[in-house]
Amino acid sequence: MKLNKWICVTAVLAAGAVAYPAGAQEKFPTKNIRMLVPFAAGSQTDILARWIGEEFLKSWGQQVVVDNRPSAGGTIASQVVLDANADGHTMMMVSTGHAGNATLFSKLPYDTIRDFSGVSQVASVPNLLVVAPNLGPKNVKDLIAYVKAGAGKVNFSSAGIGSGTQINGEMFNLAAGIKATHVPYKGAPDALNNVIGGNVQFNFAPILVAMGQVKAGRVLALAVSTANRSPLFPNVPTVAEAGLPGFDYDQWYGLLVAAKTPRPVVDAVNKEVVRILSAPEMKERMLTQGASPKPTTPAQFDAFIRAEVKKFAPVIIASGAKVN
Repeated sequence: MKLNKWICVTAVLAAGAVAYPAGAQEKFPTKNIRMLVPFAAGSQTDILARWIGEEFLKSWGQQVVVDNRPSAGGTIASQVVLDANADGHTMMMVSTGHAGNATLFSKLPYDTIRDFSGVSQVASVPNLLVVAPNLGPKNVKDLIAYVKAGAGKVNFSSAGIGSGTQINGEMFNLAAGIKATHVPYKGAPDALNNVIGGNVQFNFAPILVAMGQVKAGRVLALAVSTANRSPLFPNVPTVAEAGLPGFDYDQWYGLLVAAKTPRPVVDAVNKEVVRILSAPEMKERMLTQGASPKPTTPAQFDAFIRAEVKKFAPVIIASGAKVN
């Protein structure tokens, strides 16, 4: 009887060992975590990465090193993740542009869908359409008329080629029937500063980056990119309300790892991210900065990215934007 019991226990343990993917670790993390950010320090992507990293340190006792790689629309940062050991210790905070790159770049060194695994979406953030106060336009209709009168001499800035803020600007061009010229910078703060400095005429800036400059009167907020107004700027209309019905652009952010990362590790990181985003303190911290926490399962985030790739493809193609 004891022998049979021992055999049963051994069989159960063996079955568990077989079910546990090769290379997966029983404990995670076992060393410092490297968090790739495809944009400059101070960008919304960077800020969210650091917030999540702070909480990882509290929970896991391992340092999170934020590695900013603000170039090539995030493709360099993406390749760094894929070149590292797929053990979960190298991850990347991405934004909307990650999905747009699948169409924007004629040749990518990776497959946006196949080579990455979603951990969780992190946040949804509206962009603010901003101009310099002395530019002239005081609302969206004024800005559209200003661009049309500029005969191709009006520019809009973005956080870089392939960034979500570029996609937002291209969507605006298409919806408004205008052709403002895209000028890329190395991050959202630089893109916004060049509106203030008068080097470009308008920008769709993540609300967390733009909020202080709007309140200080350095830029004028004409509209919010999302379908609903922001509680932080209740008097600022949406682009749809201001003259382009149906316009809706969500500047989302999320966490990715290499697709080869063992599933138990992905699930462990997801569990921690969901816990962080569900904590009242983090909810309050995000909401006071204009961001809405958006915890998901890995499968839900993967499906969301696939849908965003399809959504942005016709916009990018119609805009004529392309990176060789």
